[in-house]
Amino acid sequence: MEYIKTAIEGVFILKPHVFDDARGYFFEVWKKDEFEHHIGKIEFVQDNESKSSYGVLRGLHYQKGEYSQAKLVRVIKGKVLDVAVDIRKSSPTFGKYVMVELSDENKYQFFIPRGFAHGFLVLSDEAIFTYKVDNAYSPQNEACICWNDEDIHIEWPIDSKDIQTSEKDSKASALKNAELFD
Repeated sequence: MEYIKTAIEGVFILKPHVFDDARGYFFEVWKKDEFEHHIGKIEFVQDNESKSSYGVLRGLHYQKGEYSQAKLVRVIKGKVLDVAVDIRKSSPTFGKYVMVELSDENKYQFFIPRGFAHGFLVLSDEAIFTYKVDNAYSPQNEACICWNDEDIHIEWPIDSKDIQTSEKDSKASALKNAELFD
C-alpha cells in the first residue's frame, strides 16, 4: 500500500498494490501494522456501507466534540468524488478541503482524521461506498455543513440542479454558523 500525503496534514490517499490476472484481482484493503506505521494508531470500531445513484451528494457530515470520527473510506462499486473539509478553527488549513476520486477501478482509499467534515458526490450510475470509523455513530451529535457553502467553495463537477441531497443535508449550516472544532 502506498500512503500519499495530501495538502492538508493528516489527510491521506491510500493506493493499494493490486495484483491482476486472468482470474480477477487481489489486494490488501487494510493492514493494521502498516496503517499505524504511516498514519498512527487508530482503533476502528464500526464499518458502514451505503448505496447511491448518480448525482447523490451525501455531506458534509461530521460528529461533534468527543463523538468525532476518523474515517477510512473507499468505493466497492462505481465512482465518487470524495471531500474532506478541515473544520478545526486553530488549523492553518481551516476551511480548506482535499478532494479525491475514489472508484472500483482505482481502488483508492481516503483517510480523514477527526476534526473534518466529510462528503461525497456519486459520478457513476450507482456507487457502493464503505467506510471504517473510530467512534460509534451518535445521532444527537451529528452535524452537517452545507455542500455548497460559499466560504468553502467546493468545485463540484456536475450542475447543481443535478445534485440530489437528503432533506437533512439541504438544511445544513453554513461553515460560519456551524459548531466547529478548536
